[in-house]
Amino acid sequence: MREGKVWLGACGIVIRGEEALVVKKAYSGLKGQWSFPAGFVQQGETVDEAAVREVLEETGIEAAVRQVAGIRSGVIRGSISDNMVVFWMDYVSGEPRPQEGEIVEARFLPIPELMEDPLSSTYLKIILPDYTKREKGMEGQSYEIDPVFQYTSYKIFKQS
Repeated sequence: MREGKVWLGACGIVIRGEEALVVKKAYSGLKGQWSFPAGFVQQGETVDEAAVREVLEETGIEAAVRQVAGIRSGVIRGSISDNMVVFWMDYVSGEPRPQEGEIVEARFLPIPELMEDPLSSTYLKIILPDYTKREKGMEGQSYEIDPVFQYTSYKIFKQS
C-alpha cells in the first residue's frame, strides 16, 4: 500500500538449506545491491499474503510464510512513513528467475557469502544473521472475529 505518505510493504526472506533467496532490483536505492524480494501490500490482501505474492512475482519461487522476522519502520525526508513487515519463509518449489523490468538478478546464495559480499544491502546484513533463530518468530493464525467489523480475512501474529 503506497497511499499518500504512509506506506506498508511486505518482505520475504526465503531460506533453502543454508542459502537465502536474494534479488538485485533494476531501480531504487537498492539498485545493484543484494536484497530480499519485497513490495507494497495491495488492496484486499493481508501483509503475509503480500509477501508470498511478491516473492513469486519477483523470483518465480513458491514459498510459505513461517514467522515474522521483524518490522522495519522509518521516515523518509521527514514526511513519508515507510513500514515493512518482514517474514521468514520456507522454500516450496521453483527455480529463481528475475521479474522482467523490475529485477535484474534472482538467486539463492550461501548465507555466509552474502554476509561478506560488499554488494549485500545493509538491511540484509542486519537481519539475516538471525536466520538460525527463525523458529522463535511470531507465527500467524487466522481467527473468526465479531462480524460487526466485517473482516474478510483476519490474522494475528504472536509468539508461540
